[in-house]
Amino acid sequence: MADFIIKAGGFEFKAVYHADAAPETVASFKKNLIGLKSRIIHVRWSGQAGWIPFGDLDLGIGPENGTCYPHPGEIVIYPGGVSETELLIAYGYVNFASKAGQLAGNHFATIVEGNENLTALGEKFLWEGAQEIEFIAL
Repeated sequence: MADFIIKAGGFEFKAVYHADAAPETVASFKKNLIGLKSRIIHVRWSGQAGWIPFGDLDLGIGPENGTCYPHPGEIVIYPGGVSETELLIAYGYVNFASKAGQLAGNHFATIVEGNENLTALGEKFLWEGAQEIEFIAL
């Protein structure tokens, strides 16, 4: 059973929250980012993923359920600190990093439906540029 929908680049994905492992991040995402319409771009340093940079946005969370190596379909939020606040969606191999070095993002959700289109989405924002993205509550 999915908790929210992601529409991006003409594709639709369903994702589940990991409220037991990242309760503060899930709560902040629901409060601040569900309903968000933005654009996702290819990561600069991390490998095969897309990201939404949020600059100095304070989501009111700290580190929890951190990972430096999100797997395809895993969604993480870096709450800021040595780099800017950002959301990352992995579509392949990822070694989460920034110009400041290695980062650990809060793994708070995972895509459970539509995974077969992750690579196509990743190639789309890699070769065609920024893609529209929207997070929709179920």
